[in-house]
This record gives sequence, structure tokens and C-alpha cells, in this order.
Amino acid sequence: MTARELDAARITNPALRAAYTHCRRLNARHGRTYFLATRLLPADRRPAVHALYGFARWADDIVDDLAPGTPAEERARALDALAARVAAVFERPAVPGPSASPGTPGGARGPDTAHAPVVRALAHTVARYRIDPDYFTAFLRSMRSDLVVTDYPTYQDLRGYMYGSAAVIGLQMLPVLGTVVPRAEAAPHAAALGEAFQLTNFLRDVGEDLDRGRIYLPGDLLAAHGVDRDLLCWSRRTGRRDRRVTAALMAAAALTRGVYRAAEPGVAMLDPVARPCIRAARTLYGGILDAVAADGWSVLHRRAVVPRHRRAAVALDGLARAVAARRRARPGGHAPALVAAATERSPA
Repeated sequence: MTARELDAARITNPALRAAYTHCRRLNARHGRTYFLATRLLPADRRPAVHALYGFARWADDIVDDLAPGTPAEERARALDALAARVAAVFERPAVPGPSASPGTPGGARGPDTAHAPVVRALAHTVARYRIDPDYFTAFLRSMRSDLVVTDYPTYQDLRGYMYGSAAVIGLQMLPVLGTVVPRAEAAPHAAALGEAFQLTNFLRDVGEDLDRGRIYLPGDLLAAHGVDRDLLCWSRRTGRRDRRVTAALMAAAALTRGVYRAAEPGVAMLDPVARPCIRAARTLYGGILDAVAADGWSVLHRRAVVPRHRRAAVALDGLARAVAARRRARPGGHAPALVAAATERSPA
């Protein structure tokens, strides 16, 4: 299936094909919900999404998944090295050829600073879709803050962080998804959806983040319910519940649902063939909030999981919508090929 996607995207250069394949594998292995929704996009757009995911995953791994005990200074140096490679990406010509030579990503002149597969695919995607380089700068700025910042006193403080860590992900995606309105009109909703997804992750992962010394739930929301770091650590350490913590988690979920509502009008602004993907992602991530509630708000003690049957139902509904949208966009198109793509077994 990877070859079909790359063929559809007219990516013929062997080095680029290998780079995009690497990114796809990262997405399938680590971003299960994201990957499942991506299967509903037209085949030619999926490689770009995998490249964007691969870059975000690489930076996140530097921050969180280097060997335990790796000093913050070493992590910072690794981020700086990644930032230097990304900066070189934006010195490339705007539109790369699909059959660029292996030594020069996108057919650009100059030294090959994108030899790593993720950066090679990113260079090609950024140039092809003319994605604003400022989004990547903002993303890396937020990643650096994770090395030193351990909590956010107010929701506004957290939003400043999330602009770089989540909102820009939605903004990066817009050129790939396509819009039926001026992109600037859709941008606030795309940014809001990125924030909603990340707020969902913050709630689901609150216990794991606490183990890393970080609290992403805003301090003013916690304080409104009598919760502080000591209480969260006590609950995590002992496995005991506290009604104040439950109330704060419920408030965080309500806040997140409000951000989803702010994002919702943006779906209708997308290219119709991209809408099923985003609707499915919205439903799957919203299902995480439902799973947290159904599990009794026990996220400090275990991760809530969306049941497999629920994920399958969302995927099938998204598939039906994607088939219909593709047929409307391209009468006589090859809907069976879409069925084969979207019904591939996704990671558990």
C-alpha cells in the first residue's frame, strides 16, 4: 500500500520513497489514532501527513524518549541539531521535482543537510505544499520549553505553549488537506482542533506526564478545585482517589470539549475529500474523553483506552464518507481501491 500512495503522490526518487516509507512506519507504530484517520485521505496526500508526523515525533522523542537520565543540556543540543537541519530545509527552492537526485532533497542545490529520512521527507513536503517555516520554528520553541518548564500557572500560559506544540500542527496540515475558502479563514479552526487534540492527550496522559515532572493541566483550573502538584503526586503514588482531583479532571474535559466546538466549523471549510479524515480524527479523539469518563476519571492511575470495536465503527463510518466524497469529486473514480486502503489492518 505504501507504493500506491507514493505513486499517487508522484514521488519517484528512490531516496525520497524510502524516506516517506520510514515516516509512514513511524506514524503507524506510534500515532495509532492519527494513522487510522490518515487512511481516509486520498492516497496522494497521505505521504505528506506522514512526513509532518515523523518530524513532530522525532522532536518529541528527543524531549521524552532519550535514554533515562539524559541531561537536559544533551537533549537541548539534539533539538538544536534538528533545528539546524530544518532551517536548511527552508533554504531550498519552492517547488522540488518529484524525481530529485538522491543527494539533493527536492532537487535543491547546496550541501545535503537533510540526510536523515524524516528531514528528507519533510524538505520535500514543505516545498511541495509551501508550508510556512515559522510553524516549525514555533514547534521547536515549545519542544525546548519542555526541557525547563514543568507547569503552566494559567490557561493562557498553556495556550502559549500549545500554539507551538499543537496549533501549528493544524496549520501545517491545512495546505495538504486543501480548503474551499481562503486558508486564513480556516486557519483559526485548524489551530483550535490541534489544541483540542493536545488537551485530550494532556488529560489522558496526566499520570505519565507527572512521572516526568510535568503538569499540563492549567494551574488556575486545578486551583479552582483545590488541587495542586502535591495532591496529584499523592494520588499517583498511592493509587487513591480524591473528589477534588476528579472535579478538576471533569473541568479539564469540559474545557477540551469547548475547544472542539470552536474547531467544528472548520471541517466544512476543508476540501470535501479531506473532511472524512478530520471528522474521524475528531470522533476518535473525542472518544478518548468518553473513555476517560467511563473509566471513572482514573487517568492518574491508568491510561484510558478507546475500545477496539469503537475505533472500527468510526473507521467504517469514515470509510463510507470518504468513498462518497471521492465519488462526488471524481465521478467514475476507483472507489474499490479506497476500500482496500482504508480497511488495511491498523495498529492495535
